[in-house]
Amino acid sequence: MIIKDKVIISSSSPIIKAGQKQELDVAFYLRRAFKDHDQVFVFNDIKLNHNNETAQIDHLIVHTFGFILIESKSITGEVTVNKYEEWSRSYNGKWSGMSSPIKQVELQKDLLKKLLRDHDSTLLDRLFGFEKLQKGFGGRQWEHLCAISSNAIINRDDAPEHIAKKLVKSEFIVDSVTTLMNLSSSKPRALSFFKAETRPWFNADEITRLCDFILQKGTSEKKSEEQTDKKSLKKTIPEQIIKQTRSLKITPSKEQAKLNIKCKKCNTQDTLEACWGKFGYFVKCNSCSINTPMKALCTACNSKKTKVSKKKEVYTLICQDCEISSQLIYKT
Repeated sequence: MIIKDKVIISSSSPIIKAGQKQELDVAFYLRRAFKDHDQVFVFNDIKLNHNNETAQIDHLIVHTFGFILIESKSITGEVTVNKYEEWSRSYNGKWSGMSSPIKQVELQKDLLKKLLRDHDSTLLDRLFGFEKLQKGFGGRQWEHLCAISSNAIINRDDAPEHIAKKLVKSEFIVDSVTTLMNLSSSKPRALSFFKAETRPWFNADEITRLCDFILQKGTSEKKSEEQTDKKSLKKTIPEQIIKQTRSLKITPSKEQAKLNIKCKKCNTQDTLEACWGKFGYFVKCNSCSINTPMKALCTACNSKKTKVSKKKEVYTLICQDCEISSQLIYKT
């Protein structure tokens, strides 16, 4: 399942454009492979903050047994890694050194670990049969990869083995991720005396809490940046212009249309509860216990290509074809 898509930044810089194209290429392969997978949850372009440190993660995969972080790197020409793990690249026939994307994604992974460990009591259940023992993130799978442009030439001859196997061209990223996850066709069960799987796993409720927590952390970080931008603008924009702006009357547009949600069985709105599960956002009817998806046809163009986003307690249906958004309304 794709939890968060890549946010496109408008820029005239060739470097930024190339970097965004590489991230979109990797996101495309991940979407094609895992958009309907009920054990794999993908975050593209997520920014997390913890203890005054920031991690900008290109691609984060949360799955039944752990986490995989992917750093996308746009390279035109050749890239080589020597035995000391030092990176260099060629461009127009000229070689120059570059920082290691592997070291970069390792730092991102460390920050994510610290962030989740500080909230393990709210994200994970107690150990079955031992109410005083809290589950943790130790023993989980923590992997990272570097996805390099498909048209690049990768020279791994002198690279240490543990580095060489983490360098993957974009079109092979799904193969590498699938191998690392090593998911079986059936989910692990808590009680199974003949279960060969020995890795600790996240149950469905834990996965839901984890994904919601990461999404909210990424959203709150973006909001804090917007607030900082507004503060800086107030210092630069003359007070007279600010007063004029405040006096303007803003009328609702069609992008603020509202869409009422009703139970698909009993057609009520009065007893609905917003929930999140492996198939996305939905409402649960406390009268008849039926779940109704929030995802619906676009109210403007009737397109099926819609997605539901959440900001605090507000849910919005966004059309990917006409880009019209509708606020989802339900009564509790």
